[in-house]
Amino acid sequence: MIARRMRLIDSSGIRKVFDLARSMKNPINLSIGQPDFDVPENVKRAAIENIMAGRNRYTVTQGIPELHEGVREHLKRTRGVDAQNILITSGVSGGLVLAFLVLVDEGDEVAIPDPYFVMYKHLTNLVGGRPRFIDTYPDFRLRKEALRAAITSRTKVLVLNSPCNPTGITYTREELEGVAEVAREHDLLVLSDEIYDCFCYLDNCPSMASIYPKTLLMGGFSKSHAMTGWRLGYATGPADVIAEMTKLQQYSFVCAPSFAQYAGVTALEYPLDGACEAYRAKRDLIYNGLKDNFDVQKPEGAFYIFPKAPWGTDQEFVAEAIKNNVLIIPGSVFSERATHFRISYAAPDNTIKQGIDVLNRLASHRR
Repeated sequence: MIARRMRLIDSSGIRKVFDLARSMKNPINLSIGQPDFDVPENVKRAAIENIMAGRNRYTVTQGIPELHEGVREHLKRTRGVDAQNILITSGVSGGLVLAFLVLVDEGDEVAIPDPYFVMYKHLTNLVGGRPRFIDTYPDFRLRKEALRAAITSRTKVLVLNSPCNPTGITYTREELEGVAEVAREHDLLVLSDEIYDCFCYLDNCPSMASIYPKTLLMGGFSKSHAMTGWRLGYATGPADVIAEMTKLQQYSFVCAPSFAQYAGVTALEYPLDGACEAYRAKRDLIYNGLKDNFDVQKPEGAFYIFPKAPWGTDQEFVAEAIKNNVLIIPGSVFSERATHFRISYAAPDNTIKQGIDVLNRLASHRR
């Protein structure tokens, strides 16, 4: 009865931990990838006002013009990107589904730096593509030599995520220029997932779309404005790709939630510097708390850190952490290796400190 393609998709390891969290009493929860602050008050008011004004019907599939203009100005101001073709999507996840269906034929290879966000592998399999993983351990940097060695005649798309979930690594302009060099050599389309663009702790956080024209940029409001349940994102890139994604959205998501689109216009006017600085401080707290007992890279963006398990496999160490009431995610959810684990520091400082204490104790337990 069930289609064979579903055998290629595992139940999300992240969701399994979320389900476990509901059954535990007051866990030290460092697993959830969503901000610990609420949607800004003026954005909530804008949503309510638009609901009460009757803006609850379908919008045009591509999204309302006001939000198109807001996204265009936002990308030009913050990313140096001149976005001519825009589609408003049902979150970045919805945009990814559309993009993979539009871009990847059966047998096409999708180049994916490892570690990676969980959807990339499973969507590639779902549409009949073949994931082509590029090992970036131990420092999680994507080097053009490694990328070039991974490309074959069947490689069609390269997926980038910067700042990255799960590692927090953010690519420099020099690194992206090296990637663009290889992409040009092989005429690759680059799908650049930039959902964490507002959480960048470097002096400069460049967009691949400002360097390489054949880039499909994905962004959204879930992380920057804590609008995870509102399902609002956007895509911009080559005109033919956006046109096909728009066509497919007509027969799938139809449109992004109408009230969220109108509130998104207000959200784009909300300053985010305070949130970025608050999460930079959380980054420093978790990194400084773990670096003496764990092999760990300092995150440069997003709100994740990806330490190496000090003993055992990722699953074994995470199981022991959960026994001690700390919820973290095994690294093999995000990787072809089973050596690391992901921490989300999108949590209150006291929760982070409690987690640091338990994890350091576990790290020394088997030495």
